[in-house]
Amino acid sequence: MAQDRKVLDALDTAKTQWYHFTAVVIAGMGFFTDAYDLFSISLVTKLLGRIYYFNPASKSPGSLPPNVSAAVNGVAFCGTLAGQLFFGWLGDKMGRKKVYGMTLMLMVICCLASGLSFGSSAKGVMATLCFFRFWLGFGIGGDYPLSATIMSEYANKRTRGAFIAAVFAMQGFGNLTGGIVAIIVSAAFKSRFDAPAYRDDRAGSTVPQADYAWRIVLMFGAIPALLTYYWRMKMPETARYTALVAKNDKKAAADMARVLNVELVDEQEKAAAATAAAAEEEAARREQYGLFSREFARRHGHHLLGTTVCWFVLDIAYYSQNLFQKDIYTAVQWLPKADTMSALEEMFKISRAQTLVALCGTIPGYWFTVLFIDIVGRFAIQLGGFFLMTAFMLGLAVPYHHWTTPGNHVGFVVMYASTFFFANFGPNSTTFIVPAEIFPARLRSTCHGISSAAGKMGAIVGSFGFLYAAQSTDPSKTDAGYPPGIGVRNSLFLLAGCNVVGFLFTFLVPESKGKSLEELSGENEMEAEPAAATNSYRQTVPDSG
Repeated sequence: MAQDRKVLDALDTAKTQWYHFTAVVIAGMGFFTDAYDLFSISLVTKLLGRIYYFNPASKSPGSLPPNVSAAVNGVAFCGTLAGQLFFGWLGDKMGRKKVYGMTLMLMVICCLASGLSFGSSAKGVMATLCFFRFWLGFGIGGDYPLSATIMSEYANKRTRGAFIAAVFAMQGFGNLTGGIVAIIVSAAFKSRFDAPAYRDDRAGSTVPQADYAWRIVLMFGAIPALLTYYWRMKMPETARYTALVAKNDKKAAADMARVLNVELVDEQEKAAAATAAAAEEEAARREQYGLFSREFARRHGHHLLGTTVCWFVLDIAYYSQNLFQKDIYTAVQWLPKADTMSALEEMFKISRAQTLVALCGTIPGYWFTVLFIDIVGRFAIQLGGFFLMTAFMLGLAVPYHHWTTPGNHVGFVVMYASTFFFANFGPNSTTFIVPAEIFPARLRSTCHGISSAAGKMGAIVGSFGFLYAAQSTDPSKTDAGYPPGIGVRNSLFLLAGCNVVGFLFTFLVPESKGKSLEELSGENEMEAEPAAATNSYRQTVPDSG
């Protein structure tokens, strides 16, 4: 265990170097693609409804039926949940590097296939789109535990939080890029194939070429993932996995020396053979407690409860807002009524609105976390984020009638963007970071996968549930095919309640700022105890001299 300790101490105290930033970009581009793929669907769902569910007798443009809309919006989250659990477990069994390439190639293939969804009927196109988006989500799910674990195991303890947060912050740029690509594509098609508003020409408002627009937007997400595949394959296995799980100290030291310019003397050869063997045997025996053991429950059960519940309730609020921004904007009359626009014009204006929120609220929040997480700490940022999200959601919900009256839309958008700012400079970042720090190396990827899967369960609740809950209480004002709901105002009250739950469960999660991963996970204790026992034995044996 002496060499283990030497390797891990060197990692914790290594100076921030160029390779740290390279790792952020390599891992971060996966998250860039994740966010692009997950959220770009919300930019094109209105267009899909107009193309495939057009009813010439209707006064309103075609829209996706409730069950189809729920499937198209939510099926990727179902795949993500499964992928987080599967690849999180596989990352602990096979190693981080071996699994990392699998997830990326799955994302590339399914991203391209989503845009090539085939069939001439609405049912055929939607069925194939949902099929490929499920497997796209499966690949995205693997990126969550692996990227977080790899970055946490590469980083030093002084700047670890900032580096993991920077990887996650690439989601903001993915979200922004999705909006920009949709703006460019819709503007280009609109300028080339201009069309009248729906109320002026129902059939002519959606040009046949619009069917290419949504496909291009979805397929574009494969490009950044494909560009980073080579560099992912060049990354060595993390030294912590190699030393603590694979038990190959020499390879861990060699890998770390290659990428971080740190040289280690082979302490294992210098150590007394009997002492090292006894210490390692005892440590290995103690380390074998599994995920479902009493020992894990005693040491980390409350931590896992805290990370899963916080991520679950956060994603109910976060994803329901993010996926259905377009519906909220329409409700407060920030977007014109659908029948006053052509299909491509509606796509353009939805994309522009979501891009503005991403630029003003989402991205700044992520990077505030990067700047302050190793100064303020994870606990304070998460607690403060949940508190302020609650405050802003109540600020939207209580005077909701005020925000929906003409002249107050700018104020609504500012308040709405603020909830995203404090989600990202708050629990949306910290729920990703902390599970990669506080669990033992051999269970780290699995526990992060469980925590993030709980989050995606919340996203599923938010994406499916909000579709119905946000419908007007007046049956005459609901979207086609939907039963009456509780309205946007009451939905915002529910989301505020989710944030309160997250605030309370944050107290189960430890502060990890400035501590080594082994100190947080208790692996230091497991190394120290057998060593102390060995020393005690040696002190009680009479000196033969």
